[in-house]
Amino acid sequence: MNVVLFGATGMVGQGVLIECLDDPEVRRVVSVVRRPTGVTNAKLTEIVHADFFDYAAIEPSLRDADACFFCLGVSSVGMKEDDYRHITYDLTMAAARTLHRLNPGLAFIYVSGAGTDSTEAGRSMWARVKGKTENDLAKLFTRAYAFRPGYIHPVKGVTSKTGWVRAAITVLRPVGFVLKQLPGVGTSSDVLGRAMIAAVRGGAPSHAVEIREINTLGRR
Repeated sequence: MNVVLFGATGMVGQGVLIECLDDPEVRRVVSVVRRPTGVTNAKLTEIVHADFFDYAAIEPSLRDADACFFCLGVSSVGMKEDDYRHITYDLTMAAARTLHRLNPGLAFIYVSGAGTDSTEAGRSMWARVKGKTENDLAKLFTRAYAFRPGYIHPVKGVTSKTGWVRAAITVLRPVGFVLKQLPGVGTSSDVLGRAMIAAVRGGAPSHAVEIREINTLGRR
């Protein structure tokens, strides 16, 4: 399995990268980042790329991918809908359309969020935008899966690049340890990473993969 990974500097992406590098069936990981992670591994190719809306310059490195794990995302707090849509929807679809043109049969796994609005018509701005992103990915790829995790407990040295998130996790770590044990509430970064790999191997129960399904996939 050859994987393209977006977002390896974030908490989710870090966890996914660790599991990909540990999995013997993952032969190659091409990690597209804005800044170097410092991670080195024989099967990791890290590409520092500035424009996440245009991939023409790096297309040769993306051609043989079997799967894409798209782990980029920002908080909607304080953002206007147009700005959030640009970063969330437009940026995701730019990568997706490039990869679809290079390999239409690729499995595209998008890290969405619990509570995403598939109708695209609800009152929550972020949920509508995420819903449209999920829906349009499903129209593009036969094997498109939107992962909707709840609480994610970082393990194996995974940390958040966001200061307040790091502080909250540190303070709430004992609570987080309990939450990740509840299959319908939380998961851990390693289980999430393994679940994404499992979905590429054998599919997932549905296009929108909720937290219970994530935990089932990742703990097989």
